[in-house]
Amino acid sequence: MLALLFLSAASWLAASNPPSSLDVVRAQANLERLHGLVQAGAVAPTKLAEAEEALGDAQDDQVLRATLYGNMTAQDLTEKQSEDMLAAAQRRYDRQTAKLARFQKLVEAGVLARNELDSLRMELDSRRITVDLAQNRAQLLEELAAMARTEASYMHDDSAAPDRRILERFDGGGVFSPADFKKVIAAYQAKFHKPLPISANGETSVHRALGFDHRGRVDVALNPDQREGVWLLAYLEKQDIPFFAFRAAMPGKATGPHIHLGPGSIRLRAAD
Repeated sequence: MLALLFLSAASWLAASNPPSSLDVVRAQANLERLHGLVQAGAVAPTKLAEAEEALGDAQDDQVLRATLYGNMTAQDLTEKQSEDMLAAAQRRYDRQTAKLARFQKLVEAGVLARNELDSLRMELDSRRITVDLAQNRAQLLEELAAMARTEASYMHDDSAAPDRRILERFDGGGVFSPADFKKVIAAYQAKFHKPLPISANGETSVHRALGFDHRGRVDVALNPDQREGVWLLAYLEKQDIPFFAFRAAMPGKATGPHIHLGPGSIRLRAAD
């Protein structure tokens, strides 16, 4: 439900703000033009500050369109992109907060009418929602990374046998095909009347960064001990589909209970 609300809100915000690929170029050109006018004494320096804010807003908006509003999902994001997304959303919110405070002083001084603040407040609310959406997407990335680190800890640690209280493994037929995946999705939907909570479908930037190939594998955000998780494990065994059921991470590391569908991920070969 949270993911659906997130996608709906992000789609609405993207639709309400039409594409503006030329905004940065225009803002940069306007800033350069005002630099000359300020130096010539034809324009007040405050106009230059406003132009700098507009350029910053346009640049941050481009970041958000690529990471938050675009086709990129949480599993496609890198940690650096997630950090950039959060920073861009926060900067836009902070700029609008400062702008509202400036105009509030002008209203109190009688220079502007009080209703002049209405549009500024609406824009501030919109930017606050954007910050919330960015934080939600970053949280999804953190959860995915936690799950991936859990898999890496157990699937590729040959120094000791995994704790069966934490990791349950079923090799099944050793194969997990797209047809198998479709059957799992349909069976889960029929049983619980809601979509299978997929957290990673195939390769993700997080898995690759951790050094292993997740292609042909799927992670499901279910605790193996919750009702849906218990049912899913039983279904997978019945269908002879391999899985790894993670109940928690190793002590002191990120937690990430989930169910990995398919055989274990393969280590990526080092680049030549």
